[in-house]
Amino acid sequence: MALYLAQANLSRLRYPPGAPELAEFTEAEDRLNRLADRAPGFVWRLRTGLPADPRLILNISIWKSYQPLHDYTYRSAHGHLVRRRHEWFDAITQPSTVLWWLPPDARPTPEDALARLTLLRRYGPAPRAFGLRTRFDPAGNRDPGRRRTATGIREPGRW
Repeated sequence: MALYLAQANLSRLRYPPGAPELAEFTEAEDRLNRLADRAPGFVWRLRTGLPADPRLILNISIWKSYQPLHDYTYRSAHGHLVRRRHEWFDAITQPSTVLWWLPPDARPTPEDALARLTLLRRYGPAPRAFGLRTRFDPAGNRDPGRRRTATGIREPGRW
């Protein structure tokens, strides 16, 4: 059975929700969600606040594989906002993003995502909870990531 890649990231707004300092970011959200909806390999997403702190935001998404997630996150208009995240978000405990493989019909809850993030923070990357820099393929094998070629150009790993 083919597996899909779940991604969850936790962030903390620098300002309270609705603050004028967040206007540019807030206005971009709908546009970026529509962009994600049309992105190759995108499957599903959930964005939720956490009751413990109204400035905490948990984003969960599902992708058919890592490369579409990477392309959307860093090579689309979303990447421009990622590079400016310090304007809207405080630094938080790292890692703040966790990845894991799941069946295509699964939809993780916020509790599932936070449990995976806790596993990654406590034990480090493993097939059941890993990060962007140390990834695992659906079979649980460590992905070599990006590597240099003889020409010095960086190429993606095997997935």
